[in-house]
Amino acid sequence: MLTPLPVEQRAQGGLFLFKNMPIIPYTKPAITYADQLQQLKNRGLGIENDSKALFLLQNISYYRLSYWYPLIDNPKNLHVFKAGSTFGMAFNMYCFDRELRKLVTAELEKIEVAIRAKMIYILSHQYGPFWYSDSNLFVHANRHTTSIKKLTEEYNRSDEQFLLSFKSNYSDPLPPSWMLLEVSSFGGLSHLYKNLKPVRSKRDIANYFGLDSRTFESWLHSIGYIRNVCAHHSRLWNRVMRITPTMPTSPLNTWLTTTVITNSITGISEPVNNRTYYLLSMMIYLLQVINPNHSFKDKFLDLFVKYQNIDPAAMGFPPTWMDEPLWQ
Repeated sequence: MLTPLPVEQRAQGGLFLFKNMPIIPYTKPAITYADQLQQLKNRGLGIENDSKALFLLQNISYYRLSYWYPLIDNPKNLHVFKAGSTFGMAFNMYCFDRELRKLVTAELEKIEVAIRAKMIYILSHQYGPFWYSDSNLFVHANRHTTSIKKLTEEYNRSDEQFLLSFKSNYSDPLPPSWMLLEVSSFGGLSHLYKNLKPVRSKRDIANYFGLDSRTFESWLHSIGYIRNVCAHHSRLWNRVMRITPTMPTSPLNTWLTTTVITNSITGISEPVNNRTYYLLSMMIYLLQVINPNHSFKDKFLDLFVKYQNIDPAAMGFPPTWMDEPLWQ
């Protein structure tokens, strides 16, 4: 019987194992840490230090440590490791991914803050402090109503001093956008932008970041998605993205020259915009505007030096990525 893969592993190419298979109840019992370790040994994974491996299984968990999936030989459903595969290799990939998420999270904060600030500034000057409440600015009335409801909930829940002060001094049901949107989730901000009618202000916001409004809207959605991936400590490094950002047709700043790669197995050309490489490239593109002297790229490249067993191709990096002006 084939063993179902964890959700993240299915996203990395294991989903085909479920085709034409009957759906059955899950009956496997939980097994002890010692049995987990023995199972890995039985499948051919080299264990350099039993005590350390057991400690990691106890404090991180088997499935969160399952970075050994790329080390399993084909066909994957047999669960036999490639010759020479070790627990240390898998843990090394785990550590790389953990540092990558921390780095991405730190830079996403700068990007989100800049996007929030620019939206508030442009729309407030064009339509006034309470532009977000004007249903005439939005395409879908029901989505706008949902946005206002969520903003109200976030406002009522917040204990920020500037909002408490506003409540005690003003009769308005909600504060101006430069206060309210500071406590809005980035997802809520993204939904507001997406629902805006195609007015000049919407284009101005996107153009500030060197993009057309359709691409910018898509990128906001992807940024929110990858932010959640990092916040939940989920696998990032070789993830196949469920939400695929749009490729800009006429970017105003330095961008990728190669946006397709050839699949080494099928020989078919595939776009790169569903892989981590593309999301990192998006971040570099936006940081060109937000912080031209950013060190994100150097910090990321340092991770490749520190973790030399990481294959850039597994992250969607094309063979010529080092020749890209964006990455130089």
